[in-house]
Amino acid sequence: MATRVGVVLFPGTNCEHDAIEAVERLGAEAELVWHGATTASGYDALILPGGFAHGDYLRPGAIARFSPVMGAVAEFAASGGPVVGICNGFQVLTEAGLLPGALQKNRGLRFLCTTVLLRVETGATALTEGVAVGTEVAIPINHFEGNYTCDAETLARLRDEDRVVLRYVDNPNGSVDDIAGVCNEGRNVVGLMPHPERACDPLLGSEDGIVLLAALLRSASSAVGV
Repeated sequence: MATRVGVVLFPGTNCEHDAIEAVERLGAEAELVWHGATTASGYDALILPGGFAHGDYLRPGAIARFSPVMGAVAEFAASGGPVVGICNGFQVLTEAGLLPGALQKNRGLRFLCTTVLLRVETGATALTEGVAVGTEVAIPINHFEGNYTCDAETLARLRDEDRVVLRYVDNPNGSVDDIAGVCNEGRNVVGLMPHPERACDPLLGSEDGIVLLAALLRSASSAVGV
């Protein structure tokens, strides 16, 4: 049976179909989950895709965190289900308290749209299951508020608990400790600013996103208690 992936859709999300096409290319079944949904049952994994949820009013993710679906996302994550937030989805997960830290405006106050090199820092997460530590992948970024920040205590904990999932090889936005992605204590919730779903077709310049999304599907197939 194919892995079933729910792609959460907020008003203002604009990368939902990119995410669906990417995981379907890898053999999964995917469908949209409206932000007003109150359950995520029946899915093996959830993706919170990029965009501008609720127009990024107040700050990115600040309103989306109150959408009914976030209660369902939290329950799904608490049961061990893999959840990945990409770009705006990462911002939503931090606002909702499902991931530590916050995303602030890029260093230099410049919008960034380019491809960056990432290094996998830990292999046992929902997005890097089975991926060798040290693997480097070329993935696009497309953000203005992608500068990851956290206090010194949180950073020390992330390092000590091996929860920095991805780092920029050449930091484009000022993120503390070159962090491009982090995970929760359970390692089943991951947020990252780069867009792996935009690097799954050679016509788009890179297939390196497959490395990460295939790991998500492997993680989903092995998740228990969901």
